[in-house]
Amino acid sequence: MCGRFTLTRREGKSLAAELGVSEDSFADHRPRYNIAPLQRHFVVTTRFENRIVVPARWGLVNRWAKDASQASKCINARCETLEARPAFRDAFVKRRCVIPADGFFEWTGDKPARRPIWFHRADMGLLLFAGLYEAWQARPAEWETTFTIITTAANSSLAPYHDRMPVILADTAADEWMDPNNPDPLPLKRFLVATPGDLLVAEPASAKLNSPKFDSPDLLKPAS
Repeated sequence: MCGRFTLTRREGKSLAAELGVSEDSFADHRPRYNIAPLQRHFVVTTRFENRIVVPARWGLVNRWAKDASQASKCINARCETLEARPAFRDAFVKRRCVIPADGFFEWTGDKPARRPIWFHRADMGLLLFAGLYEAWQARPAEWETTFTIITTAANSSLAPYHDRMPVILADTAADEWMDPNNPDPLPLKRFLVATPGDLLVAEPASAKLNSPKFDSPDLLKPAS
């Protein structure tokens, strides 16, 4: 599963260059150290073969939903059942995206003493999570975009902490995944597998991450 993640890039201009989107996509960018469900973030998708950035809230809400009460239950989507579950089936066919990040958290230990572990690339390179997005009418004439992160079976480095992990796409696979003109999405499931176990490193992080109200660089350091 993926229940918190990070995007610690400090400059929006360099982030835009890495993602291949226009520089003004991140005019109001700020680094994030504890992105939590139901919070605002963004997704990357394609339009006319160009990548675009779309502001979005984490927790998918279907366009036919009357309210957002199920959003917290749709922060993740299992790759094995995308084409079968009504909540994700239509988005899998028509609205695929990636969610840029540079790390994510899992927890270890019993509830009274749960400790977060930060998983990220050793070079702090970007991670492109495979995702789906939807837009629903939150208020009359007001549409809100929402997203979910797709998960797969954990690799060897994640398995001691959780049996699921986010699907991380290579940049070339991301373009094929996001292409809305693909008439049959089922072959794209070949991308929805665990990354090699040596892609990510694990570091202890601050227990303050247990609360989504904290969002600062010191969260990525273990408590003294």
